[in-house]
Amino acid sequence: QVQLVESGGGLVQAGGSLRLSCVASARAFSNYAMGWFRQAPGKEREFVAVISPYGPNTRYADSVNTRFTITRDNTKNTVYLQMDRLKPSDTAVYYCAEAPYMSVRGADFRSWGQGTQVTVSS
Repeated sequence: QVQLVESGGGLVQAGGSLRLSCVASARAFSNYAMGWFRQAPGKEREFVAVISPYGPNTRYADSVNTRFTITRDNTKNTVYLQMDRLKPSDTAVYYCAEAPYMSVRGADFRSWGQGTQVTVSS
């Protein structure tokens, strides 16, 4: 099973930016869609963004559309989440995950990272 390791989380003021990275262990990384999800305290996990295997197609949650950008570098087995104009409501643990096809449903993603904390102060 693939291992996914996120990094890049931290504390940032509202209006600031962070870039999350997720590195996947080898094995046909480019064959899989990659997604980002988040879970805030006391809330259910929610979809944030997904990118197709070779990157031309992306989808975003309405709450982050125009502020977040998902990209991938298949030569580095890495997917990124650029987060701009951050809001306190973006505070959550962010997880990357792998799926055999593009989806916004967490149940379709088979491998998950351990998560990275993002905290946005007002």
